Order: sequence, then C-alpha cells, then structure tokens
Amino acid sequence: MDSPDSASPERLGARLRELREQSGRSLRALAAELDISASALSQIERGAMQPSVNRLLAIVAALDVPLAEVFEDRPVASVAHAPHDRVVVTRAASKSEPVELGTGVVYRRLSPAHMQGVDFFESTYPPHSTGDETAVLHAHEGYEVGNVTQGTLTITFADELVELSAGDSITYPSRTPHLIANPHDDTAVAVWLIVHPNS
Repeated sequence: MDSPDSASPERLGARLRELREQSGRSLRALAAELDISASALSQIERGAMQPSVNRLLAIVAALDVPLAEVFEDRPVASVAHAPHDRVVVTRAASKSEPVELGTGVVYRRLSPAHMQGVDFFESTYPPHSTGDETAVLHAHEGYEVGNVTQGTLTITFADELVELSAGDSITYPSRTPHLIANPHDDTAVAVWLIVHPNS
C-alpha cells in the first residue's frame, strides 16, 4: 500500500512508460533486455505491480536515464539541469513526491534539480524489507556513497555482508553485485549519492 505522501504506482508506471517511449523501445524489446516477461513490464507501467528497488534501477539503467528522471512528470527534454556554477534551491513544499516500491522501500529525491552525472536521494527501508523480493544481487554503472541516518541496513556482496548502523558510511563500485536490506524490526533510513561515469 502507498504511503499517503508518495507517488501512486499508476503515476510511477506512467512515468516509466513515458521514459521507455522516449527511448524508442517497444515494451517487448525492453522486457527482453531486462529478462522479464512483457506482461510483467506492462503491469509495472500500468501501476498494477510496483517494481522492487533492483528492478527500478535495472529499468533506468536499460533506458540510460538517471534515477532522478522517475520523480519528474515533465518530459526529460523540458527538465532543467542544475548548473554547476550557481546556487539552486528547492523548498520542502515543492519537492518531488517520494516513490514507494514493491517491497515497501521508499525513495525520495534530495537534489534540488537534475544534476548531470549524479543521483542524490534518500531511501527508507521498513522493517524486514529488501531491495529485491527474490534476494538477487544487482549491479549497474557508477559508484555509490551512502550514509545511514536511522536504524540499521545490511548490504550483501558476493563474498561478504556489511552491516551499517546510524552514522556509518560506505562507498563501493555499483558494478559490484549487491543487495540492500533491512532485516531488523525498526525502520532504516539512508542518504545516497550515485555517481554515473562519463556523464
């Protein structure tokens, strides 16, 4: 179920469909690239099914758009990018709605505008939630920097499991397969920077 102040699954699905169409890919072509059925992708785009964290990251990677694009209602071409040589401020009242994903994880964009090559966001993991329902490790381009601000998160890599408590930070290449989860009874919140190469 959506949290009251998060974007609806229908709105998220419509945005993902818009991004797919802008890329020129058919539903079947993108589904094949993601190694899922066209029916599953169609359900995501209609809002009948919410993608997990890993599935959402796989979709935006396949479409070659930053994660920040899913928080926008406007076409990508009309979205202003934050210049690196002046101040840009977004007030709390006008921030993009958070996006609730299939496992109950909520993503909220923190950057005041699109920043080329960087995604800056907050993730909230409810108790016993995970970035992928099937516990599959996920990899993508770039590298991640994270800081846990509340609770405890675990990050599973192929050969180790790292536990992060409030105040702990981590960085790793995103191409290293990983899975973020909250196996505990309390909500966990973290702030993340994903830096994309060649942007």
